[in-house]
Order: sequence, then structure tokens, then C-alpha cells
Amino acid sequence: MDFELDETQREIAALAADVLGREGDAPWKALGEAGLLALAVPQRLGGDGLGLLETAVLLTEVGRRAVGVPALATLALGVLPIALYGTREQQDEVLPLVTEQHGALTAALSEPSAPLPVVPGTTAGPDGITGTKINVQQAATARRILVTATAEDGPGVFVVDPARPGVSISDGSVRFEGARGEPLRAGAAEAIRRFALAGACAVADGVLAGALELTVRHVGTRHQFGKPLATFQAAASLVADVYIAARTLHLAAVAACWSLDDADLDIAAYWLAAEALPAVHACHHLHGGLGLDITYPMHRYYGMAKELTRFVGGVEHRLGAIDVH
Repeated sequence: MDFELDETQREIAALAADVLGREGDAPWKALGEAGLLALAVPQRLGGDGLGLLETAVLLTEVGRRAVGVPALATLALGVLPIALYGTREQQDEVLPLVTEQHGALTAALSEPSAPLPVVPGTTAGPDGITGTKINVQQAATARRILVTATAEDGPGVFVVDPARPGVSISDGSVRFEGARGEPLRAGAAEAIRRFALAGACAVADGVLAGALELTVRHVGTRHQFGKPLATFQAAASLVADVYIAARTLHLAAVAACWSLDDADLDIAAYWLAAEALPAVHACHHLHGGLGLDITYPMHRYYGMAKELTRFVGGVEHRLGAIDVH
């Protein structure tokens, strides 16, 4: 299978790299002005009508520069499910919040001791949605939250306005007590879980690639004992380990985004959980004290790798998911 980017995807990657590489810009606003937040929005609403692969290209560029924007939450967990499984009325109401930059979207998927469950413990019935969700990205700022919940006919996704009664938010956790939400079409629950894993792996692909690029530049220009760090065998060995981790995650993430097959997604998510943080730790080590300087970008890569590892559920959970298949 040919995983090379097509012309449209290459243009998205180049435009995103240019926008995110500008100094002094508000990156989220700049992405919106460049039309990159509307990639998956239907054409009738002024978008490009594209899909997951193009969204993943943008997410990878966000990770490559470790930019703190709500791209994963809004685009992979919000725009894609609404564009593909929302009614026309839901699309008209929710998607302009993104394209006109009135706020972010997110999804509440994970529950205590249950990261990204196939069958949520949160329930949806005549009395509304009831349950607790954790690790909800952008929970405090989202204008709409897509909530996975189990109804009489099985798992579904419900669009909830967090400003309405029955929703309480605290430190990334969201509790629903009789909250009202509009259901997406059948199949949305399975799809949004897959979008979450694929999107997280796409961001992590960029995070490791960006951390590696930063580290290679550093060891190539930093001198010890009159020689570049890159010429020392120990440093070169660590860089090689990071390179292997980064390239393997890239292949796994691209394969998962192409197929959206559960087995491919679980392998990619396991590689993220098992290798992302150790690889970034190695990059930190090679930077020495500079890596801990908050004015230097390495800490952002560490923070994103840690958050993504938590988001997919950690190493043991991801390994268990592979065993199921």
C-alpha cells in the first residue's frame, strides 16, 4: 500500500507548517484564517469536505511543533463526527462555532478505570445523560461536548451544550446528571473512538518527529571537548533509538489512519503509549539542562507526549487491547 501523501495532503502539510512556524501569531486564529480548521467541514458550509487523512496531516504538523492549540479535541473529536454523523441541523448549529472561531469542540469518551470504552458506563435515557467522564480535553472552554453514552439501543454519541443544566466540569472531568443532548446518527460511537485513537497517534507522530529534529540540531551544534555531541557514540546511539521509535510510530499511525481498523489502531496506540515518553526522555537527556528551560520548546514536546499517553490509556491498557484481537 502506498502511504505517500497526495498533492492535496502535501499542500495541507506545507500550509500548516508555514502557519505554525510564524512567530508572534495566535496559532489557532491563524489556522482558522488559513482555512485549515474547515478541512472536514462540508462544502455547503464553506469547508473543503475532506476527511480523516487530511485532518491527520494537520494534526501531525501541530504535534511536530508542539503547539498548544485544541486541534485534536476540536477537529478529530468534534468536527469529524459532526460532519460524518450529524444531521444537517446539527452541522449547521455546531460547525460554524469552529469555522467562525467562536469556540472549541471536544468529546467526553473516557471514564474512571475505563479509557475509551467500547460500551460506556455513562447512560442516556428519558431522564437525560448520567455519568462521569475523565481526561476530557478542553473541557473548560468547549462550546459543545460530544458524549458517548449507552442508551436502550446501545452505545451512542450525544451533542451536549455544557452551559445547560446537568453538566459540571472540574479539572478535565465532566459529570452529567440528567443532561440533555441531541444524538448523532447510528455508528457514531464506534467511529468517534476510532477517530480519537487515530487523531492521538497522528499528533504523537508529529511530536516524536519534532522532538527528534530539535535534538539532532542540538547535538550537531553543541560542542564538548572541542567536538560536536553528535560525534560521541553514546549520543549517536540515543539519537538512533529515538529515530527508530519515531519512524515506527509514523508507520503505525499512518497505517491506522488509512485503515481505521481496530487492530491497526490498537498497535499504533500501544506504540504511542510504550515509546513516546521514553523517546522524549532521551531527547531531554541529550539536551542536558537546556531541555528543562521553559523558554526552550523541549518541555512542550514532553507535555504533549505525556498527555497523549494518558489520553489513550497507558501502556498496560493498550497492550490489553491488542491481546483482545
